[in-house]
Amino acid sequence: MIVVAVIVGLGILGIGVVSFIGYRFAHRIASESRVHNRDGNVRVETPFGSVQSTTDPDEAARDLGIESYPGATVVKGTTSKMNMGNMHTAAADFETGDAPSAVADFYKSKVPGANVISSEADHYAIISTDKKNMLTISIEPKDGKTRIHIAKVSGKLVDGGDSDN
Repeated sequence: MIVVAVIVGLGILGIGVVSFIGYRFAHRIASESRVHNRDGNVRVETPFGSVQSTTDPDEAARDLGIESYPGATVVKGTTSKMNMGNMHTAAADFETGDAPSAVADFYKSKVPGANVISSEADHYAIISTDKKNMLTISIEPKDGKTRIHIAKVSGKLVDGGDSDN
């Protein structure tokens, strides 16, 4: 009976220590994090990196590293970029009134070395990878328009952990 009581007591003590450490860690992160909001563009800074959104199609295209489709507009609330250590990600959704096939032809010409190009009905996927970057472009009809989703990941997680970013 004493052995069981000691084991239960050590378990309760262990849970208390882990909870205290978790609380201190979360409190530290929360106190060192900052949120900035300017004209609908939000930036969150943490000790681990930053996350940012934008409503500017030119800025979104710059972050993605590829030209946006002519006349396409950014879908509000769909852009983001994140920096965590050596990894950088950017993503944005655009809309246009043009046909999905026209949009796919435009992006196929912009990414001639794509690893994967697939199409099924009016849905297209273009994927390009190299040592430090992965770019995905998804094109599909949505609510009477053509939706273009572009995402780019670059850095340490893409290149397999090399430190020569």
